[in-house]
Amino acid sequence: MVLLPLAEAIARKLFSSAIPGAGPFVQHLTLVVAFLGAALAAREGKMLALATGELLPKGVVGRLAKKLAGTVGALASVLLCRASLDLTLSEREFGSTLPLGVPVWLVQMVLPVAFLIIAVRLVGKSGDDWRARLPALGGFGLGLLLGQFPLWLEGFPTWLLVVVVVAATVAGMPIFAALGGAAVLLFLADGLPAAAVPAETYRLTVSSTLPAIPLFTLAGFLLAQGKAAHRLLDVFRALFGWIPGGTAVVTALLCAFFTVFTGGSGVTILALGGLLFTALQADRYREQFSLGLLTASGSLGLLFPPALPLILYGIVAAVPIRDLFIGGMVPGILLVGLIAAWGVREGIVRGSGREPFVARKALEAIWHAKWELLLPMVILVSIFGGFATLVESAALAALYALVTQRFVHRDIPSSKELRRVFTECVVLIGGVLIILGVAMGFTSYLVDAQVASSIVEWAQASISSKLVFLLALNVFLLLVGCLMDIFSAIVVVVPLIVPLGVAFGVDPIHLGIIFVANLELGYLTPPVGLNLFLAAYRFEKPLLEVWRSALVPLALLGVGVLLITYWPDLTLGLLEWVGRE
Repeated sequence: MVLLPLAEAIARKLFSSAIPGAGPFVQHLTLVVAFLGAALAAREGKMLALATGELLPKGVVGRLAKKLAGTVGALASVLLCRASLDLTLSEREFGSTLPLGVPVWLVQMVLPVAFLIIAVRLVGKSGDDWRARLPALGGFGLGLLLGQFPLWLEGFPTWLLVVVVVAATVAGMPIFAALGGAAVLLFLADGLPAAAVPAETYRLTVSSTLPAIPLFTLAGFLLAQGKAAHRLLDVFRALFGWIPGGTAVVTALLCAFFTVFTGGSGVTILALGGLLFTALQADRYREQFSLGLLTASGSLGLLFPPALPLILYGIVAAVPIRDLFIGGMVPGILLVGLIAAWGVREGIVRGSGREPFVARKALEAIWHAKWELLLPMVILVSIFGGFATLVESAALAALYALVTQRFVHRDIPSSKELRRVFTECVVLIGGVLIILGVAMGFTSYLVDAQVASSIVEWAQASISSKLVFLLALNVFLLLVGCLMDIFSAIVVVVPLIVPLGVAFGVDPIHLGIIFVANLELGYLTPPVGLNLFLAAYRFEKPLLEVWRSALVPLALLGVGVLLITYWPDLTLGLLEWVGRE
């Protein structure tokens, strides 16, 4: 996936010709990586789920919730497996091939195989012994029966199916099973073929720009696993450590840098939390402030290019990704600036440690981190300079990170360690992309049910002001952001709000930045914002303490989101100056 796009870019520049089949092969490799990664994530118990399961009391309630989540999860996974198998067999009869004669159905077989493995894993993790696993095993068997006799579900009350899926999701069922299971059950209840769900999954995962997401994620993982964070920390402290709150400002900048590549998935908090928390404590920052700063900073950077949510939003909403990159720059600087300003205030009030600016020390730090500092420039020049497509730039970023961390700095000292980094990256990619895939199937059902048009009609009848619509949109997106991960939220919610934005005259690029900014804020929103749980896990603090520490940055970023919403020039000013695509 790294080498083919780069080879194509070189061939196009030097020989004015493309490599036959490079694009389709990379797109189908994305499908394979995504679903093998999802199977690995199920093995390791790392399937993404709502944090609500963590809030349930332990004991009998917790055990019952685990059984419910495992039972419905296994049922949904088996139904997705059967629907995927039907799609694959249909494709085999159709006889489509990739370049070099590779049958498409052969690649698609990764779908039913992965879903079957996941179903087995969910049964195994639903209890400590086979007696405790019997309910989930029953869900597995029921899935096999419903897959074989789908007419049993035709005409079944859809509200009851939705209630069961929602209850299991709150109990801790993986998000992919919630979205995919709901889609399959609703299609079957309406008498429609469930293969529509994996068909949409396949359509998304082989889209021309989606490979950029796993490739940029790989670049971020390679940087996070090496000592790039230490070198960049030295640079930022040398440059900004002299101002009040310098270490806090550095923390915001460094977290934003890494989140650009990891997509706010929590990797930033988990990978950098220990290093930065120690640095803040050493400079005499209060523990509650340090905890809140790191929890908030873990999602900064989602508005800077080439942030993964912007890429996915562009794919789903069919708007130019380049314009989203440009439109997000000023709002991104605003949000980082608000958190940095909070850090400056803390430094002044508490008299936290500062470092004098020494030009020689700063130049040495910049020199040691020159390869990491050059990476954003390499990406931006390759994209905006017209030298490479988005996917080719992502491949260049991954190769650049690999070479610098493995061979230049030797932070990843062995092939064994490199394989471990690749495995962790694939697990994360699989956990995210399987959600995106099945979410497309759920969105397809919503489109068939004309949900979007119904929402537009209701909104136009109930809301007369564009300003009121934007406020209602903020509240809605904040709720979505604290309940769903940003990637699945984009796939499910964006097709619903884009027609609303058009109806109320909101610029599509401005709408995209509003969306991502609200979802960024949702990571911090109690009680179930993802960053709150990750911070509690990483720093071994009670969840209530993390909630309290996040209130101030939540309020600050909330002000920033309102400014982004009601001041369109923050988004569109630079874009109009540069020119739209």
